[in-house]
Amino acid sequence: MSCNYYIYYRVDAAKTGPGAVAVEFLLDAVKRETGIAGRALKKRNEPLLWMEIYENVVDEAKFEWALAEAAAASGIANLLQAGSSRHTECFSA
Repeated sequence: MSCNYYIYYRVDAAKTGPGAVAVEFLLDAVKRETGIAGRALKKRNEPLLWMEIYENVVDEAKFEWALAEAAAASGIANLLQAGSSRHTECFSA
């Protein structure tokens, strides 16, 4: 069985440029470590609400470790709106 991860968060309006760079770094790092190519989206009509999607994750522990490491290294937490955080949802396929 595999899982699909959906991670959403609100980016600070003044930090969208660095936020885009951080997300690209994060996606690349996760792909290098796990082989899973994630993708990033922005909510229609709400451009500060961003989502990363990672599909067909088989080794959840390895993936979650790599994701946490990549997120920390990217500095994405420093680019979020004040008082917000990244929210992770995992759905089985």
